[in-house]
Amino acid sequence: MSQDILIDLSSLDLNKVLIGIETVRSVIPHRHEMEQLNGIIKFDPEQKIVVGYKDISNEEFWVRGHIPGRPLMPGVLMLEAAAQLCTYYYKKITQDERFLGFGGIDKVKFRGKVVPGDKLILIAKNTELRSRRAIFDTQGVVNGKLVFEGVIIGMVV
Repeated sequence: MSQDILIDLSSLDLNKVLIGIETVRSVIPHRHEMEQLNGIIKFDPEQKIVVGYKDISNEEFWVRGHIPGRPLMPGVLMLEAAAQLCTYYYKKITQDERFLGFGGIDKVKFRGKVVPGDKLILIAKNTELRSRRAIFDTQGVVNGKLVFEGVIIGMVV
């Protein structure tokens, strides 16, 4: 994957929620500490892209212990947030009610930090879609800066 952002974010109103948390919850089963997706900003099946977000607060379960005094969002949670976005896309496109879990991750690079107060913009571009597997190029962006990228492989569980 390259360092180029998958979509021109200036073409989006990053504060305009297309699909809110209640609709996300109707598709994504994660709750409590594992709920890592707050909403969807863009859903474009024709371009095979979905953009969502996670507002990072001081109330996140990891803030107290993941670098006390200097909390940093763990990379695995950034990937989990992106995976939940991928799952939303997969379930809406396929209408499959089964659980889409991690089948693998590849080419992951962390390029910046995510801290309380940030809005983590999540981008997923579908590159392969089958009945039991989906592959996405994913990225996370904070304040216009790429903070992570990687390929997520989802497998029906």
